[in-house]
Amino acid sequence: MGKKHKSISYAKWGYLFILPFFVVYAVCTLVPLFSTFFYSFFEYRTTQSLDVIGPNFIGLENYIEMFSPDSTGTIYVFQYTFNTLLMWLMGAIPQILFALVLALIFTGIRLRIKGQAFFKTVIYMPNLIMASAFAMLFCTLFSNVGPVNQLYQMFTGATAPFEFLRDVWSTRTIIAFINFLMWFGNTTILLMAGIMGIDQSLFEASSIDGATSKQTFFKITLPLLAPIIIYVVITALIGGLQMFDVPQIMIKGSGGLVEEGCQTLVMQLNRYIGVTNNYGEAGTLSVYIFVVTAILSVIVFKVTNPGSGKKKAKKGGK
Repeated sequence: MGKKHKSISYAKWGYLFILPFFVVYAVCTLVPLFSTFFYSFFEYRTTQSLDVIGPNFIGLENYIEMFSPDSTGTIYVFQYTFNTLLMWLMGAIPQILFALVLALIFTGIRLRIKGQAFFKTVIYMPNLIMASAFAMLFCTLFSNVGPVNQLYQMFTGATAPFEFLRDVWSTRTIIAFINFLMWFGNTTILLMAGIMGIDQSLFEASSIDGATSKQTFFKITLPLLAPIIIYVVITALIGGLQMFDVPQIMIKGSGGLVEEGCQTLVMQLNRYIGVTNNYGEAGTLSVYIFVVTAILSVIVFKVTNPGSGKKKAKKGGK
């Protein structure tokens, strides 16, 4: 009788190969996350004389202080949330719409645009430039002696420059435009990939049936592209709530209403860590940002994917 050969299981080697990722993720991500939540209940800061105070357990005092109005009745965490979301929406809405139009143009069967690889490279290039470099460029362009002001004075006849970076709404608009310019290429590539992943026979069938371009878009392209759009919106939201470098450079030294109107959540978080060294309040604000991000992501998912709840209800009713 021949010897029975024992089958070799390679499953353990797969677990061994992916183990480094989970170890690094746990050490570099999960531990800091839990420690941030933990220290949000403590007084833990460094004084100007570099004396460390704490960590002293103070319960919910950091949260109460964060949501308490100041002498003018303003709750600054809500003001910073409003600023962040407003500037994100000003950049994200035109970004997604413009990217969707470009994606439809580049993937259109009827148009058959040549040199798509070249155009993909060109529209993606702004994403490769550092945000701080973009911010410095626009600070120069819109300064009082910059080319934009020179053109403004030339065509309007104004004797004094318009202080773009001293006006709240113009500064917000510039910040939103920079974010739009940096990310519309990346969004376009993602939407193009989603459209090219749709079965082309569906478009051919709709063309044979006499469907118009509008009908094809709303009945085929948009519904099948919904998962990619949801991904794009949620990732853009997460990135928008972490907006920091562009507004930090644009409003540096502005003070007054401009700083108050363009201050973001992560800018305030950076102030807690880098300026006041208040790690307890920084942890509290980090938890707040996490909760806001989670709530808004769920809302975006529900709004952009209304059919998910109906499917669950049908399954439960069977």
